[in-house]
Formats: sequence, structure tokens, C-alpha cells
Amino acid sequence: MIRRPVVAGQFYPQTEISLRKMLSGLLDTASEKQDAIGIIMPHAGYVYSGHVAGLTISKVALKKTVIILGTNHAAAGERFSIMTEGIWATPMGEVKIDVEIAESILKESALLKKDTIAHMYEHSIEVELPFIQYLKNDIKIVPIVISQGSLAEYRKLGEEIASGFQKVGRSGLFMASTDMTHYESEEVAKQKDRLAIDAILAMDEEKLFNAVKQENISMCGVAPTCALISLCKKLGATKSGLVKYQTSGDTSGDYSSVVGYAGMIIW
Repeated sequence: MIRRPVVAGQFYPQTEISLRKMLSGLLDTASEKQDAIGIIMPHAGYVYSGHVAGLTISKVALKKTVIILGTNHAAAGERFSIMTEGIWATPMGEVKIDVEIAESILKESALLKKDTIAHMYEHSIEVELPFIQYLKNDIKIVPIVISQGSLAEYRKLGEEIASGFQKVGRSGLFMASTDMTHYESEEVAKQKDRLAIDAILAMDEEKLFNAVKQENISMCGVAPTCALISLCKKLGATKSGLVKYQTSGDTSGDYSSVVGYAGMIIW
């Protein structure tokens, strides 16, 4: 099957020419590349979060396959959903699913279910694709959508994904797609998001999970981010760094109600 774009013309330009022009101003192709295991990217409209996303992905060496952990805004389909075959289309062209890695991950996971419903209208993975297509035109992906669950489930899922990936014996880059605090003043958003960012910098998914819950941080992708930290640690990661943080207020000029965006790298 071909998964058609659902937010082209809304979150990013609808035509390839316009999209490439916009991406050329967001990405720094000359940036020094880091051999990362994981990356955290925002998924809002490019006019708001594109600079953070572009700057972040410009600093990592892309592999032939990117395993993207998205969030499930609509709670559609399976709670832990993976597509193991097919194509994702954007105005930049088509991206094939890495069947070998996807099937290996599914085989190793008791939590993941083969599913397309969770992916059909969910934008958190789609919005990331043009960035990687611009930088590497022959790239493949493994799309995984994660709904709300327990910390134990996120940890287990991360370990299962890492185990399935390791069995294939090929390289890959893991990505968690998330925005940070939603619709609070910039002052409050920055305070709350600092707590979440510090937990990620500490490579501590429990600290992140608890901070989001206790401080009521409206971070939409806490589930994929917790899973990402878990799997990256299983794959040997020990450090993470913040590339850039900003809010929608930097674009809109409205600081009374903002969304926060953080770009981070795990290695």
C-alpha cells in the first residue's frame, strides 16, 4: 500500500519545488555530522518548528534506514503499531519501508502489532520525512506509532525494538517525534520543558515520565521519547545533547500561548 500525505499544504508546502526551497533554508548541509544512535525532532508546521528540526537533523550522519517513533494524537488503531511493508509518499517522492528491519522488530516484540490504521492520518512521522528525503534520497524507514501506556511498557518496547534491530545486523538511526509543552505562556513552557530536557540529558526515561506526569507537561511524544531512551541505552548510548530549543512565539510573536520545540541527539 501507499500511505499518502495528509498534512502537505498545511504543515509544509504542497509542491516539491516549494518544499525543497523551504528545506534549503532550514537545513545546514555543511554542518559537521555526528554518528548518533538516536535523535529527537519536533513535528509542528515548518514555519514554527522547522528551524529546530532542520538544525538538529543536519548534525547527524543519516543511515540507510531511519526507525521513526511517532506519537498517536488521535488514539486510532493499535496502541503500539508498526507498518512492516509499503510506501510513504510526500511531495518529495516515495519512501519505502525497510521490510527486513520492520519484520525483525515485530517478531521480537510482544507489544507491537502490525497495523496501518494508526498511521493513516497521524502527522508525527509524515512531517519528518521531507527532511530525511532532502538529505538522502534513497533512504528507507520503519514507522512505529506509540500511544499512551505505562513506563514499564515503554521500557519493554524500547528493549524489544533494539533486540529486533540488532538481529538484522545493519546500521540505522532512531528518531522520536515530539513537541514539548502546548499552549501555555512562554515563561511556563520554558520552565516545564527544562525539566523534560534535563531528564533526557540524564538519559533517564523514568525521570522524564514522572516529570511529565507530576508537572502536567503537555509533551505529546513522551511515549516515543521514553521508548527511544530505553532502546538507545540498550544499543550502548550513554550521552545526549540539546541542539536547539525554541517556541512558536519566536515565529508568531505571541508569547502568551506557545508550543515548545526541542531538537536533541543521543549517542
